Amino acid sequence: MSMLRPPAVPLVTVDPFFSVWSTADRLTDDFTRHWTGQRHAMTGLLRIDGTVWRFAGKAQANAERYYAEPPAMEQTSLTVTPLSTIYAFEAAGTALTVRFTTPLLLDDLDVLSRPASYVSFALQSLDGGQHDVQLYFDVTGEWCVDQPGQSVVRTREETGAWLALGMSHDGQSVLNRSGDDHRIDWGTFYLAAAKSDGTQAFEGSAELRKAFVRNEELIQQRPPSGTPSVVGDEQPVMALVHDFGRLAESPAATTFVLAYDDVYAVEYFGDKLQAYWKRDGQSTPEMLTAAFSDYEALTARCAAFDRQLLEDATASGGAKYADLLALSYRQAIAAHKLVTDTQGELLFLSKECYSNGCMATVDVSYPSVPLFLLYRPELVEAMLRPILRYAQSDLWPFEFAPHDIGQYPLGNGQVYSDNAIEGQMPVEECGNMLIMAAAVCLAGGKPACLLGHMKLLKQWADYLAEHGLDPENQLCTDDFAGHLARNANLSVKAVMGVASYAILAGLQGDAEAEAAYRKLAREMAAQWETLAADGECTKLAFGHEGSWSLKYNLIWDVLFGTELFAAETLRKETAWYLKRGNVYGTPLDSRATYTKSDWVLWSAALAEERSDFIALMEPIWTMLNETPDRVPFSDWTDTLTARQLNFQHRSVVGGIFMKLLRDKGILLRP
Repeated sequence: MSMLRPPAVPLVTVDPFFSVWSTADRLTDDFTRHWTGQRHAMTGLLRIDGTVWRFAGKAQANAERYYAEPPAMEQTSLTVTPLSTIYAFEAAGTALTVRFTTPLLLDDLDVLSRPASYVSFALQSLDGGQHDVQLYFDVTGEWCVDQPGQSVVRTREETGAWLALGMSHDGQSVLNRSGDDHRIDWGTFYLAAAKSDGTQAFEGSAELRKAFVRNEELIQQRPPSGTPSVVGDEQPVMALVHDFGRLAESPAATTFVLAYDDVYAVEYFGDKLQAYWKRDGQSTPEMLTAAFSDYEALTARCAAFDRQLLEDATASGGAKYADLLALSYRQAIAAHKLVTDTQGELLFLSKECYSNGCMATVDVSYPSVPLFLLYRPELVEAMLRPILRYAQSDLWPFEFAPHDIGQYPLGNGQVYSDNAIEGQMPVEECGNMLIMAAAVCLAGGKPACLLGHMKLLKQWADYLAEHGLDPENQLCTDDFAGHLARNANLSVKAVMGVASYAILAGLQGDAEAEAAYRKLAREMAAQWETLAADGECTKLAFGHEGSWSLKYNLIWDVLFGTELFAAETLRKETAWYLKRGNVYGTPLDSRATYTKSDWVLWSAALAEERSDFIALMEPIWTMLNETPDRVPFSDWTDTLTARQLNFQHRSVVGGIFMKLLRDKGILLRP
């Protein structure tokens, strides 16, 4: 088994607002944090035979005041699977296993959308003796505010089966702003436990931790009804205490639920939309009831999915490739929100995290789709749907495809570059939309969903035919590199976009159009081979001898089985990437030492030999293992230093699944 040290460890990963990670080697080394880096603390304490130990976070709330922290339990292992993160601890003759599970099962959209994440605790005696053990676990008001200067109010709900503590920002203004580096401050955050195991719930400040450490009686500290508590000053927490009693040979366990009702999830062209789980009127208490009642069955389903995915990944690319897929799976999904529009159509809306906060960005969807093509093509349709609607509306002024539909969570029209023509990505986004449309149809999607837009798709294919082979000076998805004319990799995308339209025309039954656009794509590819050739590799840009770049867009020629580009060209590219590799990956192109992990893995998937794929993939594993930047999987890093350049928690890591998608062969036409 591989032993990756993740730069950040996924704990509670539901959507772009409800996503909390550990950014340390041990869960006790630091407070847990929102994916943006701001503290969203949880604290876990275990009293064993009267002595208190720490297994998560810290007991002190304010680092400016001295407090003697309880000793940390020894963390003996950390395992990250696609759906769970499992920590193992030992202290005083006992072993504690803490499992964080967010059941993001792509074959069950109700569960996928449910904003409930589990943290379970299993305890057993290691020395054969009996031990008296109590568990303390709390979460802070930081989870439901944007800034610690904001205040929260509290709620408490219970049924015959469970009890739930709730906190919410006292100034509720739903969907009050958009942006990138910010947190949700509307809706209600819940910490819940089943009543059947006798767990007690407490509301108060972080002083509750100190009382538990000192073996003092915990007292409810809830302020008068409706009285707000300032998060940064008063450190409000919601705490659960579970008494395991006399622990003997038989292990003991309990499970808590962390949940968030965001009231409304997004704004979509003027309509406020609720999350998918609410589409039939399900209430928050009903959602929590379902979360508890489904726990055992979901645990088994998650374990089965994890086993199969990791087995497939190891067979495809080795143990380190399996590590990459395990770390990227939850992040790729949690960078989206699942909703339905006013006509009941599914929308899967991404946030362009730590980039600019754009919503439903086409060139962010494009690299992410290998994961979703594998496990739920319907979600790729749900990524394309908002762009198709926007492009056919009076709001969009251009003949090419848009970049986005807004800034998360407000999708009321593109914000990128303020719609200035020089800031657009005409060839990029037309190619992306056409390739994704063809891919989802071949992967088992519903062709009718996309073939009803053939007039628009033809418009984009014709744009590529006219402007795509030798692109003018413009941006591509790698916009951080700036404008570039005659971009050879962008030209590949144009060729594959035209080929994708031919595939769509064939699915529609239009043999004449299929033949015409396939012939056009073949002619463009032949011209590309001449323009791009440069000895051992192909050029970064036509006319730029001695330059080179990762031609990651070529992978679609393999996946579609279109064979437009010479097999020898692909072999030479693979050999060149191997030759140009650095310790932390192969650079994106000859201009700089940085790279994009998703594009490295797409380029590696071109390799005919598994050993060549592994040689190109493993430096990305090493980068994650050694980077000093403790953030959720960054896709833009330096290949010499392993430093993050920007970007974190982005959905594009779904592209890491490209090799597995190729090996499954699901896009090859019969």
